Amino acid sequence: MPTDLPNGHQAGETKPDLRRQIRADRRALAPGTARAAANRAIHRLWSLPCLSRARSLAVYLPTAGELDCTPLAVQAWRRGRQVFLPVITGGTLRFAPFHSRSELRGNRFGIPEPVTLRRHWRTARQLDVIVAPLVAFDVHGHRLGMGGGFYDRTLAFLTRSSRGRRPHFIALAFEMQKLAELPSDAWDVRLDAVVTESATYRFA
Repeated sequence: MPTDLPNGHQAGETKPDLRRQIRADRRALAPGTARAAANRAIHRLWSLPCLSRARSLAVYLPTAGELDCTPLAVQAWRRGRQVFLPVITGGTLRFAPFHSRSELRGNRFGIPEPVTLRRHWRTARQLDVIVAPLVAFDVHGHRLGMGGGFYDRTLAFLTRSSRGRRPHFIALAFEMQKLAELPSDAWDVRLDAVVTESATYRFA
């Protein structure tokens, strides 16, 4: 018999199955509920020491019902932080400066990216915090993304060595995106923390 998991999911569901169901559940959230949850999560996020100390952070622009990270960018600008957005280059990510007047252009997936010169881009190692979206997460710090593997490839160095500069890898999510356990692969990069509207989860 399948084992019931939180939010009505069952053990043995594949990653594509989970993506379809959770994305549908996320899109079903009322706009006001989603905005309120995002504001609470972002307020909670600032209490993390790594964020309060960070001088540079990467955020994301929401698509397909993702928790809206835009207020975090605005608050970071007001606090004098440098803010970046991911830019797809080949199979990995670089991070382009993001300002209130940045010109944005959709990439091949339709996700907006800043229009900037490559020499202004940064690598993941050059950032203090990377805040990523997700489809689901579990109590062990595993992250289920959209399936492109861009964050996993970009941050693969985090699994190989603890030496040298490393960014804190954090996700923002709705509480309903939490599962007891996700199917995982050897190349998946675990999160340092996930912040939702009602809790902060830190992972060793």
